[in-house]
Amino acid sequence: MTPKVQVRAPGKINLALHVGPPRPDGYHPLATLFQAVSLYEEVLAEAADDVTLTIHGRGADLPTDATNLAVRAAQLLRETSGVERGVSLTLTKEVPVAGGMAGGSADAAATLLACDQLWGTGLGREELAELAGELGADVPFALTGLSAMGTGRGDLLTPVMSRGTYHWVLAVQAEGLSTPAVFREFDALRGFSPDGAARGGGVPGAHSGGGADVAGADSAGGAGEAPRVDPALLSALLSADPLVLARHLSNDLQEPALELRPELGDVLAAADRAGALAAVVSGSGPTVAALALDAPHAASVAGVMRAAEVAGEILTVTGPVPGARVLEHVHGRR
Repeated sequence: MTPKVQVRAPGKINLALHVGPPRPDGYHPLATLFQAVSLYEEVLAEAADDVTLTIHGRGADLPTDATNLAVRAAQLLRETSGVERGVSLTLTKEVPVAGGMAGGSADAAATLLACDQLWGTGLGREELAELAGELGADVPFALTGLSAMGTGRGDLLTPVMSRGTYHWVLAVQAEGLSTPAVFREFDALRGFSPDGAARGGGVPGAHSGGGADVAGADSAGGAGEAPRVDPALLSALLSADPLVLARHLSNDLQEPALELRPELGDVLAAADRAGALAAVVSGSGPTVAALALDAPHAASVAGVMRAAEVAGEILTVTGPVPGARVLEHVHGRR
């Protein structure tokens, strides 16, 4: 018997992202509101003697060794469960690489679920979520999907009720943006680093290598209250009204992202001219998410933004969508 398991996991956008001063361990406390959107990573897992990875679609030139989060996820599950078999992973990527949408984290979540099914490890979702948290701050959310509030490093999740479907226009840049660089700029703008304060951070979706957290130099960090998500944003999601939601999109990393990539200001301006209800840099950027009223409005906004030529690619997606799900689980005879 040759089992094959195919799993799909979504990318995400941050409807809000609030960042506190660096802690003594070098990480920044976060409060964020995730929404999973209909842009997916798919993993096909097949029985093999060793752990190997092939990548198609976006990021086909990404490393396929143990530095890739998908490979790390398979190896972690194998070590944790005591499985001695391997897996051949075929990854098809749709989520922009280094775009602030947690594509690498979705890869890891899909791989965890696919290998769990392939190897029959019998781990429950809670146990898989614990392993996901070891791989990166965004990986647990890629497992659960829908809408959730993330605190701590973004990995402590609280499900959030959401009504309705939201339509987004994504402006994707040809070149990604490094999350550690964005955090260093955030620290500099907020004055957290002149005396050697910790830099880097535990932001969701850290970099193209796969969403790992980045700790900074040794430091006592900064003082201040822990960031929190505005209750008005949670109420907006329950309203099912994109006009209400538009008033509450926010991102503390937008300013440093704009400092590093000033042309993102042109993207935000183009979204405004196109009639978007609101637009915000997603996560650490450089992807910009523009909110539309409905599907026809999203198509209109996307058309105007394409004509403005402010991004490498313009996509339309919807959210919230479920997290990692098995698409196919078949047993073929040799």
